[in-house]
Amino acid sequence: MTPLIVTLIAVVLLVAALAGLMLRGSWRQRPRVIAVLGALTLGVVGYLVAGRPDLPAVPAPRPEADRDSTTEFEASRQALLANSGDVGAWLTFADALTREGRTEDAIDGLQVALKAMPNDADLWVGLGQAMMMHAGGMVTPAARLAFDNAGKLAPENPAPRYFLGLAWLQAGDAKSALREWQALRAVAPPNAPWLPDLDARIKAVTAMIAAGG
Repeated sequence: MTPLIVTLIAVVLLVAALAGLMLRGSWRQRPRVIAVLGALTLGVVGYLVAGRPDLPAVPAPRPEADRDSTTEFEASRQALLANSGDVGAWLTFADALTREGRTEDAIDGLQVALKAMPNDADLWVGLGQAMMMHAGGMVTPAARLAFDNAGKLAPENPAPRYFLGLAWLQAGDAKSALREWQALRAVAPPNAPWLPDLDARIKAVTAMIAAGG
């Protein structure tokens, strides 16, 4: 793979991951974008340049910090269990854990929430994103399954199809990624706030394909 193609893919993946975080619901998690963009950058660039998807998505938590936050984590978890129907609270809880580098706890929390609300598409999208963060920004098979479940529950939700395109791109199939994103573009509301980002991704992937990617 030429340096030009590597660079193009890196740019597309990085901005795609950023835009993808904005697709959930009504942009209620927008502050999370700033917190995780740097982490996604490390994971994606590490994978593309060194072929190492094992690079951490977020800084590994210090053992002492992990111990100190265990009690707080359990208290928050129990409070959420007492009011398990609050989807927004579960997503905020998972986002806070992810920012601390506790992606496994974020995944665990969302799985608990999904046991109570298995038909909530936002929770499935949140789980897929948490799994991506745990894998350094890569759409793993488990994350793909979570996004697929979200897509079945809410076909109008753009996030599952967006991440499917990202999965194709990460797998090296830029043409399939382009087809998926073009299909999403065709049904997107004309005033969708994420539309400019999607258009930029389509343009970048088109350039990548033209350059021989």
